[in-house]
Amino acid sequence: MVDPVALGEDEEARLFEHFGREVAAGDVLYRAGDSADRCYIIREGRVRISKRIRNAERSLTVLREGDLFGEDALLDHASRSATASALTDLKVLGLERRTFAALLATNEKVAIRMVQQLVVRLRDAEEQLENAMLKDHSSRIINTLLRLASLEEPDEAGTHTIPITPLDLSTRVGLDVDSVKRAVQELRDGGYLSIDDQNVVLKDLSALQTLYSLLGKKEEVRGGFR
Repeated sequence: MVDPVALGEDEEARLFEHFGREVAAGDVLYRAGDSADRCYIIREGRVRISKRIRNAERSLTVLREGDLFGEDALLDHASRSATASALTDLKVLGLERRTFAALLATNEKVAIRMVQQLVVRLRDAEEQLENAMLKDHSSRIINTLLRLASLEEPDEAGTHTIPITPLDLSTRVGLDVDSVKRAVQELRDGGYLSIDDQNVVLKDLSALQTLYSLLGKKEEVRGGFR
């Protein structure tokens, strides 16, 4: 996983004193269409990024401590493309464009990690597009788990442990939480994964890759008879 945007304790405390904001769970930081005047770094808590598609509000991603969001504020005369709301009680740094630009210019680690996070966001968008073309729920979930596993170092036994909640997984695959839980339970029953607290544990990645391939062939066969 990409490391969060990290600041030294003294620097973070100083910035929070001037630019910090506390937000109660459920409150909205900004809505799609609002003027984008600042970007944010999460100090504590989780943020849901969502967008209204037709008549429904759809989750795009869930962000955690150290994550950057609202980076559309770095563009001239930009407006928000999505809505950001607090999933939990939240502490954030809200930095205007000039302040954030100065932070990037003086802190190489922040600049590098911001770029890394933006690259991950692009990969996530690619993953969501790919999942949208997969009709089978299990295929969507397996595709996402395989992608996440590729970002995690396995332990000595070759086991990949992926920190992800059902809500986070449902957001990534574009399914409701109940559908995700049912599909994950089927994979657990088949021995393809296990759950440890809020982690998905993959002990045999090759078996999961084989299942994904078989599900794809099954879908191709079904399509051939239409």
